[in-house]
Amino acid sequence: MKSIEGNFDNPEVDKLLKNHFIELRSVSPAGSTHVLDIEGLKDSSIKFWSLWENEKLVGCGALKFLNENHGEFKSIRVTDQYRHKGYGEKIITHLVEEAKKLKIKKISIETGSGEFFKSARRLFKNFGFKECEPFGHYKIDHNSCYMTLSILKDD
Repeated sequence: MKSIEGNFDNPEVDKLLKNHFIELRSVSPAGSTHVLDIEGLKDSSIKFWSLWENEKLVGCGALKFLNENHGEFKSIRVTDQYRHKGYGEKIITHLVEEAKKLKIKKISIETGSGEFFKSARRLFKNFGFKECEPFGHYKIDHNSCYMTLSILKDD
């Protein structure tokens, strides 16, 4: 699988991100939606990758730097034709490896607490993420589930 950093100008990436934004906005109550639009993903605190297999877009994901040791996964999305085929795991594995290269020691994620997000929560738990208190700018919200994973130990 090939990854490309940035690549927001690619029409397939643009479409995937726009659909991701629209879908997550539609299933989350106002005030409890934390999905970033494309402009938000272009922030200097965020690294974004699109992932490709045989020249076909598989999905995407981003890493937001909360501080020098702590990152947050954002906008993890698998294209519809690659869902339920193990590509979510491949994207998360790629993001964890990138985080390690960047010396991130802990990764956190905010996802929804509702039924729609059940498979995402299960996927993160399978990677060893544990539920945690809100981090960064997040507040306690019964519509959100916060999870974290230590990936690098202190030297």
